[in-house]
Amino acid sequence: MITRPLLRHTVYMILIYIVVAVYIAAVNVYSAMLVRAQRSDEGEDDGAKKGDGKLILAALMGGATGIYVSMFIMRYRLKNLLFMVLMPVLAVLNVYFFFVAFRSGFTFFIIK
Repeated sequence: MITRPLLRHTVYMILIYIVVAVYIAAVNVYSAMLVRAQRSDEGEDDGAKKGDGKLILAALMGGATGIYVSMFIMRYRLKNLLFMVLMPVLAVLNVYFFFVAFRSGFTFFIIK
């Protein structure tokens, strides 16, 4: 028989896994939509690149994979060396961080 504290801890861990998985999906979808929005606004500006900070921030938050894939799908800024080097590096770091977090069971969260 499973004791009550152990059952409660298991339920909390499952909820944390679900919340983090939804966060990863949401950030990547948002990043892809951000690339699409910037690509559609590209012709309206006078050549100024205004949204690079938003893309880099979204990539740091976990959306680098979504940005990198959508850059190729939409053929957006493929000649920009910063994005072509930074996004794969951040994508690998994001995947590694989420892998370690899932593997460790989110031990950096304290649940009492």
